[in-house]
Amino acid sequence: MDWETLYCPNGRCEHYGKPFKNGRLARNGSSRGEPHVRCRACGSTVTLRYGTAYYGLEAEPVQFETALRALAEGNSSRATARIIGVDKDTVCAWLDRGARQCRAVILALWRNLPATECQLDELWSFIHTKQENLPGAKEYLDTYGDAWVWLAFAPVWRLVVDFVIGQHDQAQADRLVEQVTWVTMTPSPFSPAINGPLTPGPC
Repeated sequence: MDWETLYCPNGRCEHYGKPFKNGRLARNGSSRGEPHVRCRACGSTVTLRYGTAYYGLEAEPVQFETALRALAEGNSSRATARIIGVDKDTVCAWLDRGARQCRAVILALWRNLPATECQLDELWSFIHTKQENLPGAKEYLDTYGDAWVWLAFAPVWRLVVDFVIGQHDQAQADRLVEQVTWVTMTPSPFSPAINGPLTPGPC
């Protein structure tokens, strides 16, 4: 995080989106130890952490970072909570915060990838409980039960170009192809508009 990444957050301001140097931002003290800047054109204020996973975080940054590193290394949420000394629900909330930030960065930067080969695959898993054991009282919870991870993998780079988590149906297959087409330079030959629907494989 540094000053040069800041810009006026007011979408109606003529300096919206302009970096610190090119806009009309000026340092404006701090609040609760967090530095602020003020746009001299519209008067909007923004903190140094604006646009990052730390924005509005009510915890020490080092705790948050350590938790995400532990999760990335394969530790469970319960184990991470014990390591950091916080509640498991807090770790889950931090994981969601970090994931949303990663998604925002990827969507902003992953465009026009020159992928020459892309392999599509699917992986079955479940969230909370397997579908067959899901109690009737929880049937209305769409986030519980069977879940399929649809993957698009570029073997030359050993890179997961995109993925979709959802049901095992045509809609999710189409969604994956659309996302891959969006981030790569050329339209996918599997695009429904080009070559018909992409049929999910056997369960």
